[in-house]
Amino acid sequence: MARTAPDFNSLKSAFPFWEKAGDMTDQCIDLMLNFRQSGHPGGSRSKVQQMISLTLSGTMRWDIRRPDKGLSDRFVLVAGHCTPLIYSVLAVYHEAMRRMLNKTGDQKYAIYGGAERTLTWEDLLTFRSRGGIAGHAEAEGKSMIFATNTGPSGHGAPPAAGMALALKHAGADEVRVFAMEGEGGHTAGCHHETKHTAWGLGLGNLNYLLDWNDNGIDPRPYSSMVYGEPQGWFESYGWRTRGVNDGTDYAEVTAALIENVFADGNQPRCTWFKTVKGRGYGVEGYASHGAAHKPNSEIFWATKKFFSDKYGVEFTGFGQAKPDSAEDFKAQTAVNLQEVMSLLDDNTFCEYLANRLVELGDSVPTISELDGFKLNANDARNDPALIDPAQLPPEMFFAAGESQPNRKGLAKVGAYINAVGREKYGRPLVIAASADLAGSTNIDGFMKDWGDTKGYGWYDRDSNVDGSLLPTTITEFSNAGLICGLASTNMSDDPENSYVGFWGACSTYGSFSYLKYGPMRLFSQMVQDTPNKMGKAIWVVGHSGPETAEDSRTHFGIFSPGITQFFPRGQVTDVHPYEPNEVGPVMAAAMACDTPIIALHTTRPNVEVPDREALGMASYMDAAKGAYLIRDYDASRPQDGCVFVRGTSSTSEVIKLLKAGAFDGDGPNVKLVAAVSHELFMLQDEDYQKSIASDADWFNSTFITNGARQMMWLWTAHQTSYKYAMGSDWDNRWRTGGSGEEVIAEARIDAESLLAGINKFVAEREERFAVYADACCENATV
Repeated sequence: MARTAPDFNSLKSAFPFWEKAGDMTDQCIDLMLNFRQSGHPGGSRSKVQQMISLTLSGTMRWDIRRPDKGLSDRFVLVAGHCTPLIYSVLAVYHEAMRRMLNKTGDQKYAIYGGAERTLTWEDLLTFRSRGGIAGHAEAEGKSMIFATNTGPSGHGAPPAAGMALALKHAGADEVRVFAMEGEGGHTAGCHHETKHTAWGLGLGNLNYLLDWNDNGIDPRPYSSMVYGEPQGWFESYGWRTRGVNDGTDYAEVTAALIENVFADGNQPRCTWFKTVKGRGYGVEGYASHGAAHKPNSEIFWATKKFFSDKYGVEFTGFGQAKPDSAEDFKAQTAVNLQEVMSLLDDNTFCEYLANRLVELGDSVPTISELDGFKLNANDARNDPALIDPAQLPPEMFFAAGESQPNRKGLAKVGAYINAVGREKYGRPLVIAASADLAGSTNIDGFMKDWGDTKGYGWYDRDSNVDGSLLPTTITEFSNAGLICGLASTNMSDDPENSYVGFWGACSTYGSFSYLKYGPMRLFSQMVQDTPNKMGKAIWVVGHSGPETAEDSRTHFGIFSPGITQFFPRGQVTDVHPYEPNEVGPVMAAAMACDTPIIALHTTRPNVEVPDREALGMASYMDAAKGAYLIRDYDASRPQDGCVFVRGTSSTSEVIKLLKAGAFDGDGPNVKLVAAVSHELFMLQDEDYQKSIASDADWFNSTFITNGARQMMWLWTAHQTSYKYAMGSDWDNRWRTGGSGEEVIAEARIDAESLLAGINKFVAEREERFAVYADACCENATV
């Protein structure tokens, strides 16, 4: 199904209908906000003509009956506060569809999912209320037109680029992504990153619609702070840029969109529209941004007079104060929304609108209809070769005694996953990006050969669009958004039941992890509530811990990697492999989980691969279970307690003690448990969990970590456990820098310091237990 540009001349006769739909949208915005007394009228009003033209001209190929179709164009409301615009447009469109369905009984007007997916004028009364339509864009329920959750400044831009990349990589670059933003939101730094990235990746299917009204929230024009105009803001980044000086003129808006969107070439493009913030709302500029008129105020009714005079409708309570009761106010608003919808009593208008929406919906292709589509319909998410640790090939693992960084395990995992992709699916499964640290963090494994299976190499917008490693720059925030957008792009004909698309991976220093949190947070929220299947985002928290010693404390992550835990439980699988052989098993196990995000924490320096059998340690394959025994109690001696151990150097130093016999004879008889992933550990059956750490073990436990002690909260039994814990923040100060040995010693996670800490924990057993014995006695007498 070849895609051609809409014929502008054939659209002209419909402009009067568009104007009517736009006027109805204006009124819905006003009535909704007048009732709710919350929301953003100014930017919503200024973008009406852009949205009507985009959704009716055929510039955006979409299906109102199911906007989440796999090969539908994507719409991203980067200006997420402008949801009143989108809800109002949908209310008008859905009312036309509802009327035609009721009139004809023809199921072509039916909305997939029924009432749960249909946004009607009645829903406008629930705006910003619990269980109603959200204050900012959320891709769920009645608002599946949104391709991703947005709202925080600029956060929708990088995912929009990720969607465009996924579509292009799949051979579906005629499917487009439309990102709507204002010039205020455009000042966010992630737009700078996204514009660089989109040009570098040749995303000719990414389209910005920029609302240029020179106003934001505070009382100053943006032109007083930002040099230049939209043409230069985008053209200087290599984007194809076209502008409209009258953003309210449907002819100008439509002509510009068609010309720019359908132009040849792989340049991303921006179409800008000069508008007035708060157009027609009675208050313009910054004052119209985030506050509705007082309920039923004189200025509110003035905005109704224009519509009433133009279309001959009568609003209930016109010119009167707000009804005394909330119920009466709601009833009045409902009647007036119906009055707005009465314009659809014009059968010619109603039939045009509904039939045009059906026509556009029918134009969205299926996989079999899209020429050049590269992905087959097979869903790789449950492939045992990827998610069963037992099926990992022996070539994945290093021999005991080798000295390798654990990040080398990631290199092997990456190469293997995409080799499975080539051999079984004919394409890469994971598309990876890094902040100019692909080789350093070993995420470049995703593009390398695996044995005789050739890797996909570096992506190039001209010469290798099948490449699986993106040449991204130092754009951590946008890289995260890019791979989240990519992973959320399900191109399946049945997106609720299968996933046809890519997984994404990105990396940077663990100390900079916070730069990736924003996009990951919104991705997690979306996956929680969307009915559709989505891919995974692999968040490589590289060079973590004080092991990145020579770079000093600005670059090694002791506290920052904890940001990967700032999610609801069940949204992230956090994995901390100690040595390279653990990476494959934990990644396979993590990919088998339902969690949308895998946070893989790796470190930079070499570590000796232990001879586990000789040391009595559990197999590295048991890392897939989230926790395993490094050392069990000596059954011939009293048990001195359980110590959970996490981190590369910290575990390596414990292994040195184990080799030296520090726990034998008169040494502390402690159980040593590798704490690799609490999420994976909780998936094991109770018998396994108890065999690793019984209730008594938990009570008599502490822990060791190369990170901050507070990041071990899931392995912390109680306050006394924390008191005796050993971590790089032992003195609640930032570490300094130096050689690896120097920083490890300063962090007190060297073998000598750890043994001293364990001995203190053991020696003060009675003192520790007495605290809780006394507490129990006190409670018993209360």
